[in-house]
Amino acid sequence: MTPARKAPRPTTAAAVSVTVLAGAAFGLAPAAQATTPAPTAATAAAATADPAASGVSIRFVDIPGDGGVRLAANVVAPSNADASRHLPLVVLPTSWSLPQVEYLAQAKKLAQAGYVVLTYNTRGFWQSGGRIETAGPPDIADASRVIDWALANTPADPDHIGMAGLSYGAGIGLLAAGADPRIKAVVAMSGWADLVGSIYSGRTQHAQAAGLLGGAGELTGRPSEELRQILEDFFSSNLAKEQDLIAWGKKRSPATYLDRINANGAAIMLGNSWGDSIFPPNSYADFFDKLTGPKRLELRPGDHATAELTGLLGLPNTAWNHARQWLDRYLKGERNGIDTEQPVQLMSRTADGDDYEGYPSWSAVPSGQHRVPLTTTEKITANHDSAANAGTVLLSGALDQFLKIPPLVSIPLLSRSHAAVWQTGAFAREQRVRGTVKLHTTVTGDRSDGTAVAHLYDVGPLGVGKLITNAPFTFHDRAPGTPFGVDLELFSTAYDVPAGHRLALVVDTVDPLYTEHNPDGAHLTFSSPDADPSYLTVPVRD
Repeated sequence: MTPARKAPRPTTAAAVSVTVLAGAAFGLAPAAQATTPAPTAATAAAATADPAASGVSIRFVDIPGDGGVRLAANVVAPSNADASRHLPLVVLPTSWSLPQVEYLAQAKKLAQAGYVVLTYNTRGFWQSGGRIETAGPPDIADASRVIDWALANTPADPDHIGMAGLSYGAGIGLLAAGADPRIKAVVAMSGWADLVGSIYSGRTQHAQAAGLLGGAGELTGRPSEELRQILEDFFSSNLAKEQDLIAWGKKRSPATYLDRINANGAAIMLGNSWGDSIFPPNSYADFFDKLTGPKRLELRPGDHATAELTGLLGLPNTAWNHARQWLDRYLKGERNGIDTEQPVQLMSRTADGDDYEGYPSWSAVPSGQHRVPLTTTEKITANHDSAANAGTVLLSGALDQFLKIPPLVSIPLLSRSHAAVWQTGAFAREQRVRGTVKLHTTVTGDRSDGTAVAHLYDVGPLGVGKLITNAPFTFHDRAPGTPFGVDLELFSTAYDVPAGHRLALVVDTVDPLYTEHNPDGAHLTFSSPDADPSYLTVPVRD
């Protein structure tokens, strides 16, 4: 920690509390040394079903990973498969902290459709050996070793190999596609393209998200010493190690290996939720437009993995249905039409039903930009929660998905001494916000360090604001009293603002999702100099 720097507001304890709640939601149990994984509701249902009755066989195996590390896995295949038949292979690495039976319900569906499916516990978790490497080089090498094993021990076709996965498994699948040219198709759901941009956007620690991952890793696995040190430096805001953190994250980011992924040419389908509080959708969207092979991007309401969760239970699920169609098209050659649809498929957070909007590219999503001038100067006192916030990791996005209840706030009741507020007039017609809202402003702090969080609200006639999007930013080592410009991208979204409503931009200094770095008694001023006016750019669709 750099000398004389105020320690950030402690959020680790809150993040660990969220870890416990989220762990309960996802069926996690404190069993890092367990010899038999405790099943979730999804895995229990999948495991107790009679495999023979469904025409599939299931066998649990151990596979030597990179360096000989034992990987606990299962093979799910048609019960009539034999060595004389070559079947397309799908490899599914598990999500963070979940056991290898996570995907059994979906693996059975794939096997019934004629696939050999191999799901395995990523190293460091549950029955697999090794330490948690957080999608590091050993994890990517493991994916190739698993493919080697499948080709030698199952009727898998070496020319038709795909990877699919949720969250951690999604990231490993994308990274493996850049390292192993045998992989012809990838489905990456609720994953990331830029790990640093996901949990450290705006130089601000996403404390609840990182706390969830770190706590769940300790509960269900064996973190490497490198991971523990990274998290220690992350939560302590050790700026001397900031570049080490960025380098660590870049090594684990598919965007870093974009050229290799494009050269290998795998058909890539990306799926995420607008409210993903662990891996916000921005980096997927940017990454998607740079892919040159067959590609598809689906963005929908929800939080991290909530849109795919019912599929793990074996229940009908659109995200998993589309995943199987993608694999069928690019591993089995079926002409099912998924490749003829517009490659970008978006569902508005406020839409009724499951209708997607199609676009030719991410950049084509907005048809115009609504520029909102921020002409008034606003000065706020830091360290106080104004009541404007982005909610709770995993919970808030799920409430928005299932009940259409995003985080709410009363705009008239916000303390103007702790929150800067700008509002538009009421709109005469519906505003279809589509894409990435951007803020440009000038900030003056009376201390060298500080954090602010921008929140954009849909405000109804009674003054109640529904959160549309948000994003934090942090500055360090600025000369007190010297203005500086800030350009901030808020998290991408699709939201329909009704006619008669208005937009409100609220900027304050405390949000439970993030670590804040405001010294006690600090003040922030937001101004709009004539030479460099402040404004908000809202992407809209006619």
